[in-house]
Amino acid sequence: QVQLVESGGGLVQAGASLRLSCAASGRTFGGYAMGWFRQPPGKEREFVAAISRSAVSTFYADSVKGRFTISRDNAKNTVYLQMNSLKPEDTAVYYCAARPSTMARTTENDYNYWGQGTQVTVSS
Repeated sequence: QVQLVESGGGLVQAGASLRLSCAASGRTFGGYAMGWFRQPPGKEREFVAAISRSAVSTFYADSVKGRFTISRDNAKNTVYLQMNSLKPEDTAVYYCAARPSTMARTTENDYNYWGQGTQVTVSS
């Protein structure tokens, strides 16, 4: 089992940047593909970005492509989400997730472990 703790959320103005971190503990972090998802107010949770176990492959939702970057540091057991040019529609609770596989996936049912989430609020 792996435990995930997100951090780095906050309140920012449109156009600003934030970097979210997700620290993992438990079994070997390097054995997991990782993903970021978000849940906007009053909406379903949605895919944001994912990264394979070796970081060779990354995937992004169209809505964040070119603005967000997912990365990982296996030595630090941490996955990051760099968010630039933030928009009010990026306001959501952001969750990281892990799946015990080489390959990243874009659907939440493919992930076994979840963090508690961190709030990101972007004001206009």
